[in-house]
Amino acid sequence: MSNAADIVPFAKTMGIKITEMTKEKIRGEMLVRPDICTAGNGRGTPSIHGGAVMTFADVLGAFGGFANLPEGSNGTTTSESKTNFLNAAPEGQIVYGEAVPLKVGRRQSVWQSRLSLEDGTLVAVVTQTQIVL
Repeated sequence: MSNAADIVPFAKTMGIKITEMTKEKIRGEMLVRPDICTAGNGRGTPSIHGGAVMTFADVLGAFGGFANLPEGSNGTTTSESKTNFLNAAPEGQIVYGEAVPLKVGRRQSVWQSRLSLEDGTLVAVVTQTQIVL
């Protein structure tokens, strides 16, 4: 669909691509590059840093909030986020993300993002609140 950097410049740094965007679902992907990994410490393949996981989910939820903005609003911003880290995402893998709304209202929306690998391994589940500005 588009490179998220068209709207969110930090997403360009992270390599996040939005592949689907509707009011009901946001999908994206991100390659696990060496520069967004934790140190391998000689114990196998480096894996994605938790901050990169949180950033990816935050971008997905923000796009969902944006897609659902009421007329006359000035944008959206994250007011709360909770991440459950479930499995590693090794360097070289692509992480796929899907965010769906749990609630969309006039003043806020709540999104749940599920991040997984191609084989279905769940990397993280993130719930975040987007407030309407």
